[in-house]
Amino acid sequence: MDNRQHIVANINEIYRRESRRVLATLIRLLRDFDLAEEALHDAFIAALAKWPLEGVPQNPRAWLVSTGRFKAIDHLRRRALFNKSLAGIAEELESAVSDSEEWFNDSIEDDQLKLIFTCCHPSLSIEAQLALTLREVCGLTTEEIARAFLATPPTIAQRIVRAKNKIRDAAIPYEIPAQHELPARLNAVLHTIYLLFNEGYSASSGDLLTRQHLTQEAIRLGRLLIELIPQSEVLGLLGLMLVQDSRTTARMDSEGNLLTLEQQNRSLWNRLQIAEASQFIQRALTMGGFGVYSVQAAIAAVHAEATNYADTDWPEIIGLYDLLLRMSPSPVIELNRAVALAMRDGAEAGLQVIDAISARGELQDYYLLHAARADFYRQLGQLDAARSSYQQALALTQQEPERRFLREKIARLSA
Repeated sequence: MDNRQHIVANINEIYRRESRRVLATLIRLLRDFDLAEEALHDAFIAALAKWPLEGVPQNPRAWLVSTGRFKAIDHLRRRALFNKSLAGIAEELESAVSDSEEWFNDSIEDDQLKLIFTCCHPSLSIEAQLALTLREVCGLTTEEIARAFLATPPTIAQRIVRAKNKIRDAAIPYEIPAQHELPARLNAVLHTIYLLFNEGYSASSGDLLTRQHLTQEAIRLGRLLIELIPQSEVLGLLGLMLVQDSRTTARMDSEGNLLTLEQQNRSLWNRLQIAEASQFIQRALTMGGFGVYSVQAAIAAVHAEATNYADTDWPEIIGLYDLLLRMSPSPVIELNRAVALAMRDGAEAGLQVIDAISARGELQDYYLLHAARADFYRQLGQLDAARSSYQQALALTQQEPERRFLREKIARLSA
């Protein structure tokens, strides 16, 4: 690989790791989503042109933000030839933050959190909040978001456009709200960080099982949020993310194939991270006001405490799932409980729960329901039914490691 190829590969890695953080800062500086997205694009085009000749700057993110900002101002000035009002906006943006000021300081680390609070403003519908956040903070494509919502891409695109227009027209401030406003916005922000982590922990589509830059960003935002709001659910969510992330190196074999919780080498789990998570979880459960994230974290902690899969305290996990169902009834939680129930009482017990969920017409497009049903059928020796359910699961997942995992299951049944 020559020097140019090496730098281009480096730029691609910087884009993957830093682009959403650069975008968040550009939105703060430019106060316009679309202008910031165009500026981000222009900044990386400039990097591709200059960095192979001049070298990668010492602080790539600062360079990209500064370049993007000036590209946006130049763009507004060109458009001002046809719309005089834009000239004033360009001058205002240029004078608002001068290069002599320390505009790129520690506060920039809060920009993504500010962006999440902006996207989760209560004047936006929940659907708009989630779609806009997944697009702007997580960097998911419209098609990926549409799959998550079981909607069409044009519907999601319109939802995102309307949300951006609402933020612009209502002059919703790009900021972390005042302390007294935080509780009302907290649930939406926690849900957003949770979605960000989940997309990183198990990518919705593509060739990779994980998008680790997203899981690390979610954990970083969780730590920032604790400094603002040290409440039980914030602690619980951070504990949950840390426990789940502690298994990262054990979730795939050397060839990138998916390993289940039962198959994982637990000596590879990050025990220091699990210990830190346990402290957050214990604090969350003892300080009162805990909710679904804290209980999910407690379930993850029980798994982490077991020396192997068979020694897992399944009665404890079932009890926690019962609590979770009372707090937040959900067919997905029922499905997860069914897996624990099967470990305690046998596959037939788990299969009965799944059949009850299906009888209500729920989770028919959720591949994990069909995968769990297939596992239960396989354990019961009903191999044709197992093969059919694995095939249904395979048809519903877009992630390649999961598809390989399911194809291998089907091949083993055929053998």
